[in-house]
Amino acid sequence: MKHQVIRIEGAKQHNLKDLTLEIPRDQLVVICGPSGSGKSTLAFDIVYAEGQRRYVESLSAYARQFLPQMDKPQVDKIEGLSPAISLEQQTASRNPRSTVGTVTEVYDFLRVFFARLGTFYCPECGRPIEAQTSDQIIDQILDLPEGTKFILMAPLVDHQKGTHLDRLKKLKAQGFARVRINGEVTPLEPLPQLEKNKKHTIDLVVDRLVSKDGLRTRLADSVELALSYGGGRLQVQVVGEDKDRVFSTQSVCPTCKISLPELTPQLFSFNSPQGACPRCSGIGSVEYFEPNLLAPNKGLSLEGGGLLPWRRESVFGRYEERLKKLGKRHKFTLKTPFEDYSQEAWEALFFGDAGAGWEGVVNVLEMGMGFGSVWRDELSRYRQSRPCPECDGARLKPAALAVRVGDLNIYQFCSLPISRALTWLETQEFSGHKSFIAEPLLKELIHRLSFLANVGLDYLSLARNMSTLSGGEAQRIRLAGQLGSGLVGVTYVLDEPSIGLHPRDNQRLLDTLRNLQSRGNTVLVVEHDEATIRSADHVLELGPGSGRLGGELVHTGPVRGEGGLLTNPDSLTAKYLRGDLAIIPPTTRRESKGALKLMGAQTNNLKNVNCEIPLGNLVCVTGVSGSGKSSLVVDTLYKHLALARGIKVDNPGLIRGIEGAEQVEKIIEIDQTPIGRTPRSNPATYTKIFDEIRNIFAQTPEAKARGYKPGRFSFNVKGGRCENCQGDGQIRVEMHFLPDIYVTCDVCKGKRYNRETLEVTYKGKNIADVLDMTVREALAFFENYPALERRLTVLKEVGLEYLALGQPATTLSGGEAQRIKISRELGKRSLPGALYILDEPTTGLHMHEVGKLIQVLHKLVDRGASVVVIEHNIDVIRAADHVIDLGPGGGEAGGCIVSKGTPEEIMNDPDSVTGSFLVAEATEAIA
Repeated sequence: MKHQVIRIEGAKQHNLKDLTLEIPRDQLVVICGPSGSGKSTLAFDIVYAEGQRRYVESLSAYARQFLPQMDKPQVDKIEGLSPAISLEQQTASRNPRSTVGTVTEVYDFLRVFFARLGTFYCPECGRPIEAQTSDQIIDQILDLPEGTKFILMAPLVDHQKGTHLDRLKKLKAQGFARVRINGEVTPLEPLPQLEKNKKHTIDLVVDRLVSKDGLRTRLADSVELALSYGGGRLQVQVVGEDKDRVFSTQSVCPTCKISLPELTPQLFSFNSPQGACPRCSGIGSVEYFEPNLLAPNKGLSLEGGGLLPWRRESVFGRYEERLKKLGKRHKFTLKTPFEDYSQEAWEALFFGDAGAGWEGVVNVLEMGMGFGSVWRDELSRYRQSRPCPECDGARLKPAALAVRVGDLNIYQFCSLPISRALTWLETQEFSGHKSFIAEPLLKELIHRLSFLANVGLDYLSLARNMSTLSGGEAQRIRLAGQLGSGLVGVTYVLDEPSIGLHPRDNQRLLDTLRNLQSRGNTVLVVEHDEATIRSADHVLELGPGSGRLGGELVHTGPVRGEGGLLTNPDSLTAKYLRGDLAIIPPTTRRESKGALKLMGAQTNNLKNVNCEIPLGNLVCVTGVSGSGKSSLVVDTLYKHLALARGIKVDNPGLIRGIEGAEQVEKIIEIDQTPIGRTPRSNPATYTKIFDEIRNIFAQTPEAKARGYKPGRFSFNVKGGRCENCQGDGQIRVEMHFLPDIYVTCDVCKGKRYNRETLEVTYKGKNIADVLDMTVREALAFFENYPALERRLTVLKEVGLEYLALGQPATTLSGGEAQRIKISRELGKRSLPGALYILDEPTTGLHMHEVGKLIQVLHKLVDRGASVVVIEHNIDVIRAADHVIDLGPGGGEAGGCIVSKGTPEEIMNDPDSVTGSFLVAEATEAIA
């Protein structure tokens, strides 16, 4: 009998409190609840992990040894589980070779498409080059209108000096009567006399014909003769036409003599030596020394150590005399600050001046890259990447880029937004045998690109590097791939697929999820988006709080009707959906304290944008997906300000200039990357709270009597930690064909420290007990320590009072990690001149936590900082002092500032799509 539900009994993973629940099969099920309540644990660590594990266990022991081992979730029983596929945000590839085209496998079909249907065009003269059989050549000549006069010729000499008398004599002896010399047909009797020192072009006239019925036999003989004399090439001069028609049985340009390789799919692969650009090896970018990284402080001089790689006297001394000579020529001394250099002097210093005998700092350092790995690692800090100058970022050899279908080569096609690429494919027409080849390829390409457009990614191009995509975009790319697979009976587990989507595009995503579900799949979505929750067939809400206060089932059932989510009095989500709770926007807006002016921004799709960003404000940059928000804020604003401060960045955006940059003393990008990669990193260590706690323990009478210093209370160094587990608290046991097992250390019982360290107590608690405390408990415990209390209070203010101080960083959600980073900044006493950049900080946050985040962002601004946020969340936009709305569309249709001003001004602008959603939200709130 087929199970209608997935039944989970006794789930105890992480903070789940012995949950027993049922998830309906073949429905759209949304799991919601506060951040840290156990949503991802239920969806990914139990449902997905167990589905994967059971599939792997069905394989032989021999096959399993080649696959990663999977932990068994901490549950008593799971029934009705189908094979599971996970679509997480963290799956975005950081491989520089990965593009949207390669990840979706569209590029594989494109390589076949261009190899089978493409035509070579000479890279020098631009003429089409197509290898043909003699039969194909004959057929094309026979297509000439009846009565057309033409001359069939074999090319012999191309722009070569000499009299060529011997060759002409030989042709005459073989019975030929005419040649064409330098464009004029000349008889071989008498022999033409050519000037020895001039270049000549000679073509042999093989036959003069008129197109008519019954010509094929004679034409075939003449074509074979012309090809044999022309080395596989022949020319047809049609009377009345200016240019000859050129035919060849080889891929060689008849004019430029450039030989091109055989057309194969490998020629278009930038991961193969056959197709990859030799300069960048198919990556599309090369590294170079950036002068602003080499000399970030323009107030310093050469002698003052302003040139960072040469700041040591022993290194600088090698070049001192030559630099003095360069300075005399360009009017600077070794004591002159860089800011006083002329542009010419700056260029000469870094890129060389032959007249002064100076090869340039950059060239000297390039040679230094070959002096061993230690020096190379040191110098790599001053390098950044830029598009390859040889292929201009196309990644391919010139031969591959010389192949076109219609008017585009493969890179030009991949650079089109998916919406335009689809239109181009739909308008292509092929005749003859090519139409049979094109039919299945066009069908497959249009099919796959349509899925990408359906999930709201029509503004992306296939050439876009995967590392530049947001987590939501990467997830939706994988979602499009699953739509194309056509699987049924699968459990799809998704992690906030609405991330990065403007409210305008939400319905397209929901239609896509419904498409998956309607095929007979279970779609399990972890989501905070109100529209997605309202449209679900079934909702599971975990809570009521986060961390230890979560892990319980608050609601299971439909959204509406009797027993529905909207009628549940205990549901925090329902209180926001019903309007019992709401995020109230501020009634006043701050005045700006100066401004940053970006001039002529042309990064990606930005259309020469001039943008003013007020300082001392909470500024929100909005717009539909692909409108240019990240291009403006991250690639242009952040990267150029960072570069000016000597912070290494890759590919800063194209801009004419920035005014007001001197008002920003430091720039900080706060994202959702983990605060640490190992379980040793935790909230206490990251926020420096643990430093204070270790000092407190070192000041206890017992610690002083024993001579213990603060280092004794660290689990990362020898001395105080348990050496059996080296401070981990648990030991990994390899099980070969079974998943590795982590067992609690039997010496320290999971406390991480040795017995002597644990004997030291403060207020009756040892160091392990304190690490086990929540932020809320620690606040009460350390109330007599103002510095510690201040940092703990900040953690509470950002909504993390439920976190344990020693909770491993690897178990924190993205939203939790981001708020811990914000708390560390808030812990600083003063923030004037600081500019914070946040890209969609509401990711992973429940509606209730969004309200707390808004308060935290306002506190940053109140402390003198400026905050720029890229965001789609309506509540965050309404809370901003200033809004910059980009658009009007995505990709090529975006890149302009549609509207700017206060949220109220945006709402009154009829051209702003974001403004219309703000109005709708406000109207709904009033209703």
